[in-house]
Amino acid sequence: MPNILPDNSVEITIENLTIEKINEILEAKATLKLSEIAKHRIQKCRHYLDQKMTEKDKVFYGINTGFGSLCNTVVSNEELSTLQENLVKSHACGMGKESSSEIVKLMLLLKIQGLSYGHSGVAVSTVQRLIDFYNNDVLPVVYEQGSLGASGDLSPLAHMSLALLGLGEVNHKGKRRLAKDVLKDYKWEPITLQSKEGLALLNGTQFMSAHGVLALIKAKQILKMSNMVASVSIDAYDGRIQPFLDNVHIVRNHKGQLYTARAIRENLEGSELITQHKVNVQDPYSFRCIPQVHGATKDAVDYVTTVIETEINSVTDNPTIFPDEDLVVSAGNFHGQPLALVLDHLTIAVAELASIAERRVVKLISGTRDLPPFLVANPGLNSGFMIPQYTAASIVSKNKQLCTPCSIDTIDSSNGQEDHVSMGANAATKLLEVVYNVESVIAIELFTAAQALEFRRPKKSSIIIEQMLKKYRKEVPFITDDIVMQTEMHKSAEFIREYERSL
Repeated sequence: MPNILPDNSVEITIENLTIEKINEILEAKATLKLSEIAKHRIQKCRHYLDQKMTEKDKVFYGINTGFGSLCNTVVSNEELSTLQENLVKSHACGMGKESSSEIVKLMLLLKIQGLSYGHSGVAVSTVQRLIDFYNNDVLPVVYEQGSLGASGDLSPLAHMSLALLGLGEVNHKGKRRLAKDVLKDYKWEPITLQSKEGLALLNGTQFMSAHGVLALIKAKQILKMSNMVASVSIDAYDGRIQPFLDNVHIVRNHKGQLYTARAIRENLEGSELITQHKVNVQDPYSFRCIPQVHGATKDAVDYVTTVIETEINSVTDNPTIFPDEDLVVSAGNFHGQPLALVLDHLTIAVAELASIAERRVVKLISGTRDLPPFLVANPGLNSGFMIPQYTAASIVSKNKQLCTPCSIDTIDSSNGQEDHVSMGANAATKLLEVVYNVESVIAIELFTAAQALEFRRPKKSSIIIEQMLKKYRKEVPFITDDIVMQTEMHKSAEFIREYERSL
């Protein structure tokens, strides 16, 4: 894995990136630079392709032919640069919401990584300009809608690539500007694309992969936070520790389940509440089955991580060039099916964290186990925590609608040449929406559980939980009488976002 160097830079090599390493790069705001081995591989492939283009009567898809169903239309060598530029312009057809700066930055990083392996035929100068964009936060305007997730993420990557040509718009230093004006600011000349370069930039799964990477970074944090908040709820609800004992989970032996049970026990270690005499023989599933539910999500996250990490360390453009074997192969590495399936899987798995959290909220406000109805001392006059649960239920219901798989869908495109598509880009964008929704529900659970725990005083929870709640109470107060709850719910969500990054 590439390491962050003393000058806060990272060398792009042919070594593998991981989700953790990417998160480190983003958190450190590290800059990128090409390693010598990457430069050599890129140059070698470009030189090989230039030599191939001097051979008469050689036809290579997308290099000296049209695209898609126009694959049999041959283009002269004199028009190859125009062919590639036209490709970028004609494919920039995005609609819908603008992609976030985090996504665009990841797209740049992953495209640079993919091109560094030396099987794409691009010039070093083209990759270097992508690095310049990344290092200076020149972030092309990209739209969420437009990719079928099959011939790569054509439309989003076309928008990313427009700026290389001095076309389109970019976000830079808090302003949306014409790309040509920002290039002038940096004294960068627009790139003149050589044969195959436009196709190398547009073919690829970097839009889908960027969403997958960001979703995994968030999901790993949310998983830990879900376990922490669930632990608060257990103590607030006067729950039992027995369902979290090792021997229960070893005999089933799912890794995520055992990991979760141990995490809950660690969170509750030293709690006065968890060790007190229990009147209730059993807890509801939303408490008792936390290891089974959260654990299954952890196993899903771990599996999806292996697939996404494989993808981001792969060559996914087309044609694929093998200089040592003297091969230029038109194939299908840009097809997003491996991603589409796991992005749908992750969407469903993460959504379950919110689904079970909302059920715990319901139990905490139900007026049982010596807790007042809706967690206020004077219910009736005060509605208390009645409506935060409505909001959580609304979000969970929305997630259910978003969890319909995209990967089971396909549609014919490019006059039948591209007759099976993955719809992975749609899976990717709704995955992130679900991830952020889950974060909101966990924030509502913490808001509710922290309130409920106050009715257990003077007994205390564990040191870990009490320390967290001390920080939480600096942001979100105990609710005595009705106030505008939305303000505190948003503070809770902000606390969750900040705290989970420390876990």
